[in-house]
Amino acid sequence: QVQLVESGGGLVQAGDSLRLSCAASGRAFREYTVAWFRQRPGKDREFVAASRGSRGGYRPYYADSVKDRFSVSRDNAQNVVSLEMNSLKPEDTAFYHCAASSTVILSSVPTPGAYAYWGQGTQVTVSS
Repeated sequence: QVQLVESGGGLVQAGDSLRLSCAASGRAFREYTVAWFRQRPGKDREFVAASRGSRGGYRPYYADSVKDRFSVSRDNAQNVVSLEMNSLKPEDTAFYHCAASSTVILSSVPTPGAYAYWGQGTQVTVSS
């Protein structure tokens, strides 16, 4: 069982930066792929970024819409995965969730259904 708690959301202006954190409880955190998803009003949940677990070499993955602006990192000693968001745009406004799975395969990394554990989420609002 893994519990996830997000933090770091807030209201910022376009061009600003924000850092989200996903703190996990539970054993063997390093084995888990941890992903960030976001959901905008009226839209489906959207993949943002992920950090693979130990079997995947902790490699990061990004959606095309954020790959030049966002950076995902993990601290296995602290059981935390962070999402550094730079050059924020109004279209980045969404509710951001982190999710974790120890069994997700590479092709399913962007798929919400591949993750068994989800945090409650944190709101990010970017004003123009």
